Amino acid sequence: MMFDLSKKYGSVVTIWLGNTPVVIISGYEALKETMIGLGEEFSGRANYPLMMKITHGYGVLSTSGHRWMQMRKFSLTTLKNFGMGRRSIEERVREEAEYLVEMIKKCKGSAFSPADMLSNAVANVICSIVFGHRFEFEDPQFKFLLQTVNSIFIILSSPLGQIYNVFPKLVSLFPGKHHQLFRDTDKAREYCKHQARSRMNNVDPSCPQDFIEAFVLKMKEEKDKSDTEYHFDNLVSIVWNLFSAGTETTSSTIRHALLLMMKHPDVQERVQREIDEVVGKDRWPSIEDRQKLPYTDAVIHEVQRSMDLAPIAIPHKMMCDTEYNGYVIPKGAMVFPLLSSVLVDSKLWKNPNCFDPENFLDADGRFKKNDAFVVFGMGKRVCLGEALARTELFVFFTSLLQHFTFKAMVPPEELDTKPTNCSFGRMPRTYECYAIPRI
Repeated sequence: MMFDLSKKYGSVVTIWLGNTPVVIISGYEALKETMIGLGEEFSGRANYPLMMKITHGYGVLSTSGHRWMQMRKFSLTTLKNFGMGRRSIEERVREEAEYLVEMIKKCKGSAFSPADMLSNAVANVICSIVFGHRFEFEDPQFKFLLQTVNSIFIILSSPLGQIYNVFPKLVSLFPGKHHQLFRDTDKAREYCKHQARSRMNNVDPSCPQDFIEAFVLKMKEEKDKSDTEYHFDNLVSIVWNLFSAGTETTSSTIRHALLLMMKHPDVQERVQREIDEVVGKDRWPSIEDRQKLPYTDAVIHEVQRSMDLAPIAIPHKMMCDTEYNGYVIPKGAMVFPLLSSVLVDSKLWKNPNCFDPENFLDADGRFKKNDAFVVFGMGKRVCLGEALARTELFVFFTSLLQHFTFKAMVPPEELDTKPTNCSFGRMPRTYECYAIPRI
């Protein structure tokens, strides 16, 4: 609907959601001029009552202004440091890829659903960074954390979640699944607090082992500052932001990638042939292989583009009155950046309306970057975990296709690969498949 309105009325459109005016920005040029050119003005985060209830207004995802800038800067720096440390992020991802491959091998060629296995693997990457260790897939605490993440996305995408975001005080008076969700998220927050407290007196200032330890050191450093943002509330919410957002989005993308490989067996075969030629079968793929795997890289990018996981970026909020394109957008206004309008623009892509890796290849078969690849957002609120997500997608996808050929339970032409729409994004369809060992 929003895309149709934008095509009819232009790149800046106002609609009303109940009694709330919302400004829709669409088209690559308009998004570039606002999200990047006027990045500071458009950098706020609109109030999602459900998310505010879960995060208590702390962390990165739901905050704006000084708090958001401080927490984002710290998070980016810390994640980067762990990527360059003794045990890099890529090594953590590869470790989980090995566990994932072994779990799939246990299926011994019988039909299975990859959803839970992929969620477990991706979540464990986050856990190793945040908590300093991975969980066994059957660990009760791990299963509880994953179940809580799943509940958040289910309720966010349900009519209950949508009504709550419009009438939070009223909906809070009535029974429903949202009350159990709030109890579960509070319990998960307590687990994160316990992890932090256990490190307060044991952390090595010269060598923090995980994200929590790095934050604890910063808390100690600023303990005498009355206005510090380095306290338990922000720590717990950032940990939860990383765990929940990083798990669902990446695992869903990999799940959809496997579905597309079954739908297009010729693409799967070509990817495997390229992996065999460059990587072989005696070692695991690494990020260093990416430049030598242009077709595989193009396929991964095309999965993300065609899937269009987040058609509308998480709503922004205007930080001040701002004039753009002849309109004055007032301070506090909610803004929807319509990323879909860029990802399906026929002026920017060879074949925007179908799955086609050629969208990312030049005439010589080399990988071709495209600035219109905006799946991680644009400007100052671009996805915090973009670098991690790119590493995970590449290492998991190449490792899986190195070891298995994925086949559907129905003929490829009968597979429905169209993601299902929900209020919070576009999710891949659930399915069972066969994984035929190659190694």
